[in-house]
Amino acid sequence: MKKQIPNFITLLNLFSGCIAVLLAVNNNFVAAAGFVALGIFFDFFDGLLARKLQVQSELGIQLDSLADMVTSGLVPGIVMFKLLAISSNAPDLVAFSKEWNSALHWQGFQFAPIALLGFLITMASAYRLAKFNIDEEQQSYFKGLPTPANTLLIISLPLIMEFQNNDLINSIIINPWFLIILTFVSSYLLVSSIKLFALKFKDWSFKNNAIRYIFIMLCLVLLIVLQFAAIPLIILVYIGLSLVNQKGIS
Repeated sequence: MKKQIPNFITLLNLFSGCIAVLLAVNNNFVAAAGFVALGIFFDFFDGLLARKLQVQSELGIQLDSLADMVTSGLVPGIVMFKLLAISSNAPDLVAFSKEWNSALHWQGFQFAPIALLGFLITMASAYRLAKFNIDEEQQSYFKGLPTPANTLLIISLPLIMEFQNNDLINSIIINPWFLIILTFVSSYLLVSSIKLFALKFKDWSFKNNAIRYIFIMLCLVLLIVLQFAAIPLIILVYIGLSLVNQKGIS
């Protein structure tokens, strides 16, 4: 029974991701972001719990990646698909009907082909998760941007538009060229071999964890000052600090 506790937490991550998918498909990005955040919390907590209970298993590793594929792979792909569709003034994906048999036909199924680029993020996430599972080097650091971090980056865009409502920022976010470039950059970062430090503390000393403490303090300051607009900057800071601290990543 003890071995299954972390797996149950992992399944809660998957369940949160499934709800986030439904919400994102229906353009409810704020609620979708809430369930993504909940899923990422479960994703962090299941691994921590498995280590504390000393019940790590191959099954748990595979299950964790499958859950992440939904919460941190499919959801950001859908969000980017939707944002690209909105930026190109495309119609809704599906015209809903009360007729019971309407779901059996393609009637009303419309989208902008350019929006399909959003699913490059989903495919890159799948590749990154598969690579992570067979790479024995990524114990204390990551190769490429972790999928949860990338998901926070993508899901932050509609949150910035919703809660900060700055005309200049909104015009940038909803620009199709910005979204296309971000899609390619995001996909590249996921599958790249750039070494990024992990937020795993072997002890609590500042000497051995200086980069982590500096990053956490910068995150807090940026979030207080910029709110949701801080998230893209936090990702840039994370990558920048990792590149500066390459020798300390091992």
